Amino acid sequence: MFPSNFLYEALMLYAVLDPVAAVPIFLSVTTGLNRGEQLKVAALAIFISLLIFCFFIFIGHGLLNALHIPMASFQLAGSIILFLFGIQMAMGRLHGEPSTSPHSEGLIERAIFPLATPCIAGSGSIMTVMMLTDNVQRTRAEQLQTIVVLCVCLLLLFLVLSLSSWISRFLGRAGIEVVSRVFGLILTSVAVTNIIIAIKSSFHLS
Repeated sequence: MFPSNFLYEALMLYAVLDPVAAVPIFLSVTTGLNRGEQLKVAALAIFISLLIFCFFIFIGHGLLNALHIPMASFQLAGSIILFLFGIQMAMGRLHGEPSTSPHSEGLIERAIFPLATPCIAGSGSIMTVMMLTDNVQRTRAEQLQTIVVLCVCLLLLFLVLSLSSWISRFLGRAGIEVVSRVFGLILTSVAVTNIIIAIKSSFHLS
């Protein structure tokens, strides 16, 4: 089980959201928009992502129970996905070359794909949020803490998106890739630790 620690959860969620890697995608999908419209796309993407996360937080665990899937098995599967997600980030193969959105698309369409999902609310981040809000292992207070941490991380992500033009000029493509790969290495390390924990829990090992 992941430790219930505000700083640990904040760093982990911020890493899995990978805000710096979202910058080139955001710039691509907002091509041709003015500053106000770009901020609207960013806000819509964050809001839609939050709705997706909330769905899995409040409904996902019930689905696991209905399917008789123990949390240890889900944690193992989620940690493996997080491991693969981190490997892709570390190898610089996560997002690839972003495609430019057609100018005919509305703001909501630009915000939903590929920005809100899979860039922000992707498999790795969804799995992480669900494991951090496990109904069996976590108290209501700890679950509320995770939701607060998630909201803070999404607000920070919105700030990064709103400054994306400046960040892109400052870091350049190479700088963005370096930061993203460091985040990937952190996630891979966390995933390996939790794979070991999940295996011990599944087989009742000390």
